[in-house]
Amino acid sequence: MSGILTGKRILVTGVLTDRSIAFHAARTAQLEGAQVVLTGFGRLSLIERTAALLPKPAPVLELDVTDAGQLDKLAGRLGAHVDGLDGVVHSIAFGPRSVFDFLGAPWEDVAGAVQVSAYSYKALALACLPLLRRGSGIVGLTFDAQVTWPHYDWMGVAKAALESANRYLARDLAGRGIRCNLVAAGPLTSVAAKSIPGFADLADVWDRRAPLPWDAADPEPAGRSVTALLSDFFPQTTGEIVHVDGGVHMTGA
Repeated sequence: MSGILTGKRILVTGVLTDRSIAFHAARTAQLEGAQVVLTGFGRLSLIERTAALLPKPAPVLELDVTDAGQLDKLAGRLGAHVDGLDGVVHSIAFGPRSVFDFLGAPWEDVAGAVQVSAYSYKALALACLPLLRRGSGIVGLTFDAQVTWPHYDWMGVAKAALESANRYLARDLAGRGIRCNLVAAGPLTSVAAKSIPGFADLADVWDRRAPLPWDAADPEPAGRSVTALLSDFFPQTTGEIVHVDGGVHMTGA
């Protein structure tokens, strides 16, 4: 039985554990027929153990998106595993603890957070461009940056930059037939969540306001949405943000 990604070749970045959206995007993509390649930064042995939990084997490549040399070589390294790409999943974000203090964070830390969390979206797209074809899709992950959130501070600013970058990238790659979209998920108890001071306060917003029941321990709905955006079911959708947050983005105070 064929799936919605049958025959497609998908690069998924940012997989660390099986509690991440990236893992569930990779898992769903495989179940829907895609060939998947993973990248990660640091802790490669952990990433390889996580990759072993996928339905099918998937190669793991190391990628530091702040290293121009690694980005320049990425297409060539991917060529050892796939003869092209039909989709790219950008699941990369990082900020030191200081960026969760809006008034106190130094520029050096903020700049690093913006580079890794937002600029890398464009940098990854350009690195993969030689392998992408018309009809390909790029999907990134954001945390709704339309409003402020408790404790999120400069990471919220970085996500706002990512959301803007998505629109400009969608504009500039449209002529090549490449779609660029984001999934805005609600709070999830992933490894990344542990780095957010006061994460429980953030999650409490969903407990009080989500019209649909929100399970912070379940990244699968977000992963499935990523897979859907990579498929051919959204041929004319680009520059969009799909909210997978139980409906919190539409509710008032």
